[in-house]
Amino acid sequence: MDPRKWFKDAKFGMMVHWGLYSLLAGEWNGHRMDYIGEWIMSKHEIPIKEYERLAGIFNPIYFDAEEWVFTAKNAGMKYIVVTSKHHDGFAMYHSKADKYNIVDATPFGRDVIGELAQACGKHDIRLGLYYSQEIDWHEPHGGGYGADRYHTNVGMSWDNDWDFPDRENKNYTICFEKKIKPQLKEIMTQYGDICLICFDTPGVITPEQSRELVNLVKFYQPDCLINSRIGNNMGDYRSCGDNKLPEEYTDELVEAPVTLNRTWGYKSFDNEWKTRAQIDDILRRCNEKGANLLLNVGPDYLGRIPGPSVDALLGRL
Repeated sequence: MDPRKWFKDAKFGMMVHWGLYSLLAGEWNGHRMDYIGEWIMSKHEIPIKEYERLAGIFNPIYFDAEEWVFTAKNAGMKYIVVTSKHHDGFAMYHSKADKYNIVDATPFGRDVIGELAQACGKHDIRLGLYYSQEIDWHEPHGGGYGADRYHTNVGMSWDNDWDFPDRENKNYTICFEKKIKPQLKEIMTQYGDICLICFDTPGVITPEQSRELVNLVKFYQPDCLINSRIGNNMGDYRSCGDNKLPEEYTDELVEAPVTLNRTWGYKSFDNEWKTRAQIDDILRRCNEKGANLLLNVGPDYLGRIPGPSVDALLGRL
């Protein structure tokens, strides 16, 4: 099927933000995170060596790929987009390019993306992947260093300037060549058909680098759609701003990423859940404008989609 037609017909997908940050559940050293949970490393300037300790205890024994897929399917969703690597730099799949991943660095030792790819294929749900192509707080030369932390992003740094404060000598190209390109090749070649790749937060990435990533994706997965957050006015479809809905109808490909509560990554104390009636209203408003709704869940540190999320999706809330 033509990927553009598939995307237009899909209308409703599930996004999943899951990583080491889920272990902290929105709290650090007695302080609750007042922002989205997956940004806790930057918000509290957690040193890499301290944050790495989370990998040593990450053991989500209740993770069940089929249960996640069943939840999405029963909610009427047609695809799932999962964080293969977020800004903390930790890969949720078995990466040969960097040992900082869920197979090599945790007692869990299982490839989450691989298991989800199998479950999606088995139950006729398409798999998409999120990949943070610029920001990587685990890398000395991770991007994001072009923005003034005190005037953007509610005071948090886009790059890791607590472990690596010398911004003048940062060079994203080093990170790009060493980690970003090899890992993108991995996720494009190890898990079968990928329906879309969701990039995020472009800043210092150059047009040439964005184009190189586009070409890499299309070489290995010609039908994989690329979102506009690849940067430099590229991509196959437009991602709206977080929790922003399209204002006008369009025949172009558009997707609105929306949270079920107020966070993307798991926070134990965020209980401002949308009801199914609210979800249906948001879905209708998106679809009337020609856009897909990509609704996020944030599984906990044991691998469970929180009960209220499931209740909302299945109409029990």
